[in-house]
Amino acid sequence: MAFEGLSDRLEAAFKKLKSKGSLTEADVKEAMREVRLALLEADVNYKVAKDFTANVTERAIGAKVMESLTPSQMVIKIVNEELTNLMGGTKARLNTANHPPTIVMMCGLQGSGKTTHSAKLALMLKNQGHRPLLVGCDVYRPAAIKQLEVVGEKAGVPVFQLGQINPVEIAKQAVAYAKDHGNDYVFLDTAGRLHVDEELMTELKNIKSEVHPHEIMLVVDSMTGQDAVNVATSFNEALGIDGLLLTKLDGDTRGGAALSARAVTGKPIKFVGTGEKLGDLDVFHPDRMASRILGMGDMLSLIEKAEMELDEKKARELEQKLRKNKFDLNDLLDQLQQVRRMGPIKDLLKMLPGMGKKLDEVEVDERQFDRIQAIILSMTPQERAKPDIINPSRKRRIAAGCGMQVEDVNRLLSQYRQMQKMFKQMNGKSSKKMQKRMRNMPGMMNGMGGMNGFGM
Repeated sequence: MAFEGLSDRLEAAFKKLKSKGSLTEADVKEAMREVRLALLEADVNYKVAKDFTANVTERAIGAKVMESLTPSQMVIKIVNEELTNLMGGTKARLNTANHPPTIVMMCGLQGSGKTTHSAKLALMLKNQGHRPLLVGCDVYRPAAIKQLEVVGEKAGVPVFQLGQINPVEIAKQAVAYAKDHGNDYVFLDTAGRLHVDEELMTELKNIKSEVHPHEIMLVVDSMTGQDAVNVATSFNEALGIDGLLLTKLDGDTRGGAALSARAVTGKPIKFVGTGEKLGDLDVFHPDRMASRILGMGDMLSLIEKAEMELDEKKARELEQKLRKNKFDLNDLLDQLQQVRRMGPIKDLLKMLPGMGKKLDEVEVDERQFDRIQAIILSMTPQERAKPDIINPSRKRRIAAGCGMQVEDVNRLLSQYRQMQKMFKQMNGKSSKKMQKRMRNMPGMMNGMGGMNGFGM
């Protein structure tokens, strides 16, 4: 995951500060030297790293910080605030037209992910009730238009294309089409090159002058390191971009390009790609990302994911079942499936405060949930609703049906009964005892992962 190396280095630098009861100016400067090295190793531009640590140092050596009861915490608070400012301060929205359609020109180098992320953005807006239109303006790359049609079909978004004609004419006709058909967003998937060149920029300028896009979105591959800064600078000088969309932020990238590109261009990061699926696109929140980099978690993003994926009606029904102690294996299966839709479990756990570093020592096997699901799906509807009827012969049939051992089936049923017992006790106990039970829940969930090959 991006920023992991930076997070580790910053944590080490702050650990030294926390070990001191009081801080001197020399302590702060030494810590900032470590922070600057951490930023440089994470591919942050040298000038950006230097200015950042200078700002933090200036604020941190003030009397208000040095004389506080918790000076190290005050320094970390300042770093968090400056990191948030470095990444834009507050989230930036997509520009919109006063009179639809809003024209969004997607640009970037070949291979940066323009086509896929055009569809991701369109899907995000479609889910918000809009009627986006994807436009194939890349007439040079083989199968580029076909790729756009494939991702457009997956997203359920229409695609406008006129084949291998002048991209400027395609863009012009697409806007007219959108007006006639009630599309309120038009995404122009423009051509890219392997590097910035005059021919590419001329074509993009011509499209811009013809259709006057409301948003010029530069798609930047986070894996390209410092070169991403050069690309962003070149596109901004030639076109005047409005925002950045960073792709592959879920990959093994040092992440510094994200910090540098925003600081060097002055343009906000608006969206980040966090996976290969069309739904793996997030609005960029500088404050939340700063908290994650500093190991403080990102509870707000976790809550938003839950609100998007978890069914409120089913949650109320589950609550009633728990109150009446009628929680069965159908409910367990449904809960597992809803949580899986939120994304990889390890990524979700990293959003919890203080969990990032701890997870490095834990192997989260995503397949364990597939195995649990396979066991439950191998049961008959009657067995899922009334697990008590599952006798030895039924267990052998279930194990054979999912390709696992009878011991695995027994372990799942044992954990299910423990959960039932816990819910029953929670319903009948005082608030204080209930809280104690809730504190013991992580142990139980680890038990769910303790099945043969299911370990976390």
